Amino acid sequence: MKQALIACRTGMGSSMMLKIKVDQVVRANKFPLEVQHSTLDDVKSFKGDLLITMADVADEVKGQVPYIIGINNLMDKKEIEDKLKSFFASQE
Repeated sequence: MKQALIACRTGMGSSMMLKIKVDQVVRANKFPLEVQHSTLDDVKSFKGDLLITMADVADEVKGQVPYIIGINNLMDKKEIEDKLKSFFASQE
């Protein structure tokens, strides 16, 4: 089981919406992924496998986690699914 953190600057609006969409995609695809939600401040102490955030924030935290997914449209489940599939393919 992989560990993911969904975070934005404040840990409220956009990342909470993104967590809902990611949870839906994870369930629909039966991805072995446990999803947590927090603020960017917690990225430094996060020991998991994957950070999922908004695309504009992803560049700010590069190098702090093993793998980052930057989402352009948080309502686009197809984008989330495609990027999660790429993540899991990279882990094989």
